[in-house]
Amino acid sequence: MSRILIVEDEPSIAMALEDDLRCEGYETVLASDGDEALRLAIAESFDLMLLDVMLPGKDGFDVCRDVRRAGRSMPIVLLTAKAQEAEKVLGLELGADDYVTKPYSPRELRARIKAHLRRQDAPAPDVYQFGDAELDLTRCELRRAGRVVELSALEFKLLVTFVTRAGRVLSRTQLLDEVWGSGTHVTDRVVDNQVTNLRKKIEPTPDRPRFLVSLRGLGYRFDV
Repeated sequence: MSRILIVEDEPSIAMALEDDLRCEGYETVLASDGDEALRLAIAESFDLMLLDVMLPGKDGFDVCRDVRRAGRSMPIVLLTAKAQEAEKVLGLELGADDYVTKPYSPRELRARIKAHLRRQDAPAPDVYQFGDAELDLTRCELRRAGRVVELSALEFKLLVTFVTRAGRVLSRTQLLDEVWGSGTHVTDRVVDNQVTNLRKKIEPTPDRPRFLVSLRGLGYRFDV
């Protein structure tokens, strides 16, 4: 049974979330403010966190940042009444895996939770397949239609980052930290240029990408 930490200060919403998720067979724990949420997330084991942004004490962004700093890797889905692009980007850059804007569809939220939990449970493969391509992590090799495609070390790291996080929105800041290394001083344009180069090697039609898609103002997502 998967354990979900629900962080929501509005009693009616919290109760509805608990009832709905328990009916789906999940074990739930409720926190009503940011400080309690952070304490629980660090002290106990959870498979996923539903995290409201507007909270008493620490807000959801602070909680998300501090949970990641503490080394906790469970998926974090932000629940936010704020639909502005900048707010979404901030959440993703602080380590959130997804966001749902209020008012949300319970059916959609359940589907997103299931998708994140499936990714958590699935064993990591040695070979990832998409289209006519295979990314072999054991051999550090990309093949298309059986032929090896030459990648630079940077392109390989970038592609691994995308395919192992398929379906997840990755901001340019996240990609810089993951691929180039935290503290590296390069611009977002460097990321965009590398993505363009990578598309030429993995996409059937690079100027109409099927796998490595852009999300305006948010970053990139790898779709399979």
